[in-house]
Formats: sequence, structure tokens, C-alpha cells
Amino acid sequence: MATNGNQPGEHLEHNKEASPVADLDAEHTAALNQIKTASSVNISPELFEKLYLSPINRQNVVRADLRKTFGNPTPIALIGFVISLGPLSADLIGWRGAGGTGAAGIGSYYFFGGFLLVLGGILEFILGNTFPSVVFTSYGAFFLSFAATLQPFYYAYGLYAPPGQPETAGLTTVGFTSSFAFFLVFIAVLSFVFLVLSIRTNIVFVIIFFTLSANGIGNKDQSALALAHRLQVAAGSFIFITTLAGWYLIIAILLAVLDFPFQLPVGDLSTSIKGASAKDNIV
Repeated sequence: MATNGNQPGEHLEHNKEASPVADLDAEHTAALNQIKTASSVNISPELFEKLYLSPINRQNVVRADLRKTFGNPTPIALIGFVISLGPLSADLIGWRGAGGTGAAGIGSYYFFGGFLLVLGGILEFILGNTFPSVVFTSYGAFFLSFAATLQPFYYAYGLYAPPGQPETAGLTTVGFTSSFAFFLVFIAVLSFVFLVLSIRTNIVFVIIFFTLSANGIGNKDQSALALAHRLQVAAGSFIFITTLAGWYLIIAILLAVLDFPFQLPVGDLSTSIKGASAKDNIV
């Protein structure tokens, strides 16, 4: 798929003629003529899926001019996602003595999970990529909310502490854990909605949303401590799979961006279900 009708090097030839500098050395000119920008590169549907995570036949694909100016923000958001979610999965599973509520990662939740995901979502919005924008800003808001809940300044768990006990005692009360679990359950519901929508993007995205949706099993009533621990470990395991898929997608995108001689498949699903606009064109 060509992003527009220009022939390779056409825009460069035009710039040469219009340039006031007529005495460029031959070597410099030859180097310029070898440059390929987004206006002269043919990209396959699967490569498009790697770079922008949106169905290629969507209507706002005609706004590709912005992609000649801005880089692809998807890896930025994904890096924030996996760097904050990976350690949290280790905490939930309890690897090498890790544990608790994940409070040790508050800083990463704010600056990796929150800041980078929201930043990536805003940049995706500027590029016209609605679905990635909604996904990244939603999860960015989740990490900011999660960090704020664990931050003593907000006194969220302190209100649940039994009289005469330290504020941190509120973290283990049934009132706090069961109440906070509802927030996590609805995040899992949102992830399920994203899962349904992702069947028009790629297989890796489907895996990410499936494991995030399944994470809801670990966020039910926390009154039975033994059962709660097993559910917590299960949730951490699903999240760990999520991070592996996220790392795979990051590597696949960066390999494509840097034009490596080998590529990682992501499983293009954009043509598996025809969009409404494609059906209208057929009719």
C-alpha cells in the first residue's frame, strides 16, 4: 500500500529544482536521492498493523501526512505499559520474596505506566489513531489511579485502618480490598471490550487484551484469604503473559521502524472481518 501517489524521489527532485543552492556537491546530492520518506515507501498491511495498531481501511488513514512529521508513538506507550506491569506481576506472584500490594512500584506507575501511556495516547490522537489513543489513555489513567490509591498522601487505605492501628493496616482489611477490587473488575470489563474490538487489529493485541480480561478472576471478594492469595497468583500469571506479549510487540515495531533485515510477525487481523466501509464499497 503506498501512502500517496508520489513516485520515489519525486519530492526530492522538486526540492532540488526549487533550492537556491545550485552548487551542491555530487556526493551530497546522491545521498539525498537515496532517502526514502513515508511518501515513497510501500508498506504492507501487516507492517501498518505493527506501526499503528489500527485497521488499514479506516477512513482517517488519508490523514497520513502527519506521519511524515511525527514518529510512531506506539512503542512509547507500550514501554510504559510493560515496565510498570511486569514488576507488578512479579509482586502478585510473589517471586523471590516480592509481595504486598505493589506499593514498591508507585514511582513506575506514575512515570512509566501513567505518564508514558497518556503521552502515547495523546500522540496517537494527534495522528488520528482513535483505538490506540483510547486504549493507552485508559490504561494510563488506571496506573495513575492505582498509584494514587497506594500513595499515603491520598489516605485511601488509611480510612479503613482499625482504630489504634497504623494506616497501613487498612491495606489488609476486607473493606478496603473488596472495595478496591470493584475498580479492578471494571478495568477487566473494559479490557474485555478492547478484546472484542482488537479482532480487527492483530493477534498480539488480542493476546494482550485476553490476558488482561482474564485478570479479573483475581479481583473478586477478598474475604477468604487463602482463596484470595490463589486468585492473586493467577492474576499475576496472566499479567506476566500480558507483559511478554507487550515486549514482543515492542520488538516487532522497532524492528520494522529500523528496517531490520528480519521481521517478527504480529498476525494481521485487519482483513479477517470486513469493516462497514468495505461492505458498502462491495455493495
